[in-house]
Amino acid sequence: MATQIPAGAAPGVAAHPAAQPISASPRISGPAAGSYDDTYYKDAVGKTGQELKGALHRIISSTQTGKLTYSEVWDALKNTDEDPANSANVLLLYSGTSRSKNAAGDSPDDWNREHVWAKSHGDFGTATGPGTDLHHLRPADVSVNSTRGNKDFDNGGTEVEEAPGNRTDDDSFEPRDADKGDVARMVLYMAVRYDGDDGFPDLEPDDAVDNGSKPAIGRLSVLKEWNRQDPPSAVEQHRNQVIFDKYQHNRNPFIDHPEWVDQIW
Repeated sequence: MATQIPAGAAPGVAAHPAAQPISASPRISGPAAGSYDDTYYKDAVGKTGQELKGALHRIISSTQTGKLTYSEVWDALKNTDEDPANSANVLLLYSGTSRSKNAAGDSPDDWNREHVWAKSHGDFGTATGPGTDLHHLRPADVSVNSTRGNKDFDNGGTEVEEAPGNRTDDDSFEPRDADKGDVARMVLYMAVRYDGDDGFPDLEPDDAVDNGSKPAIGRLSVLKEWNRQDPPSAVEQHRNQVIFDKYQHNRNPFIDHPEWVDQIW
């Protein structure tokens, strides 16, 4: 379980002056499992397969009453991904480092907005909608984000020097163990939320890599394993709650109920 986030600076690579490793488990509480079953998820509980997927789609799309512009995402991420040990910083996906909120930009040691479901997979860009959905947007080191690019997710490859534990090859990216479940649940949220009925592509996971511009990301079999391997952490649960309370007012159901992944796919 990813409750402790290790340092992300590689030996011999200069760290950003505001970057700090996380050395202790963050003391953040999230909602207890099932706490929304009688209210938010009442129309989904007890269903399986495509019936469950359809019910969750209706729930998370109809309750998403807050929608951001791409520029508004910068400030939102400073809140959703705030380092619980240092309120001046955000926690970065993939590298696991804590970096100043003010270091948002395009320089190599800055952080920027990572689309976990790569926006080229379906060509939805950064218009308000899937391109600005906080449930799959995370702060990431600029260089590491560039290394991931728009690759599908799979196991294997060469270790990423600036973010030890992550691996990549020509057509795929493997996040470090502490982020594997997070990535899987973000990708599968997108597949349920965007079902082709709101002017955006029907996003679906598949079991392939090198998907190009198709509205698909793989590998599904690997994502399902990552979801089992790395259950939701306190940080992930807290992030889900902040998005629900302050921004979009919808939830990632796979953070609340990770077992639903295997019940759908």
